[in-house]
Amino acid sequence: MSGSYEVGGVRLKSPVMAASGTFAYGTEVPLCDRRRLGGMVSKGIFLQPRPGTPPHRIAETPSGMLNAIGLQGPGVEALIRDYAPHWASWDFPVLVNINGETVGEYGELAARLDGVPGVSGLEINISCPNVREGGMFFGNDPRSAAAVTVAVRERTSLPVWVKLTPAVTDITEIARACEEAGADALSAVNTFVGMSFDLRSREPRLAFRTGGLSGPAIRPLAVYLAHRTARAVSIPVVGIGGIASAEDAMEFLLAGCRAVQVGTATFVDPNAIGKIVEGLRRYEELLRPPD
Repeated sequence: MSGSYEVGGVRLKSPVMAASGTFAYGTEVPLCDRRRLGGMVSKGIFLQPRPGTPPHRIAETPSGMLNAIGLQGPGVEALIRDYAPHWASWDFPVLVNINGETVGEYGELAARLDGVPGVSGLEINISCPNVREGGMFFGNDPRSAAAVTVAVRERTSLPVWVKLTPAVTDITEIARACEEAGADALSAVNTFVGMSFDLRSREPRLAFRTGGLSGPAIRPLAVYLAHRTARAVSIPVVGIGGIASAEDAMEFLLAGCRAVQVGTATFVDPNAIGKIVEGLRRYEELLRPPD
């Protein structure tokens, strides 16, 4: 499956992208055929280097996994120096997932990444459940979500996507607030908060205690929330959550999403994205835009 798909100011090679976090910065996945990617979103970045949470960070669960990496990363200057030059030579777009502990930090990140060769857009992360400051704090309230979106929009000419949390009473309120604040697209949704105990130690399996639940276990929930989001706004929605096959991706596209992101499935099969892109050929009639 090939072609060109314009989503929120970003021109994708196909409607299937690599999701933030699980694909690192794209240079660490030699087993993946990058030619099949529609685009990718980088691992989340802060202004400064960040160690993340202590181990254990990942725990397998039925039909999925819990993770609490804590947005470990090298900081924005290292990203610009070490990774963006690689992205500039690739033939698909790379969005940078940006994070901050304050509204001002989000704006500063947007300003530093504006105009950097290789950076095709920004995905604002206001939905990570595995940090103690920022993260879901901004994504749980329409005013906070809008404030972050405005801070980023005012300091960049790049396309701005906002990644929404499922941990809200009404996701449509957050979606509309971000749209009104200037978002070009919405990513729906981030991981669900979960917990698992080790029966021998009687302690949580993750050092952070809770973690983000991803994988096929969350897909029906994510499809529902992506569908509600797509019906609430006029900007594009990118569906995320438990996609492991072309049929899974089609559920999100039929729910109103313009593209999808694949994450946890690549832990099981590094070529999952390529197989999903190929599998979607069977549904090209459904994917063709109406005349």
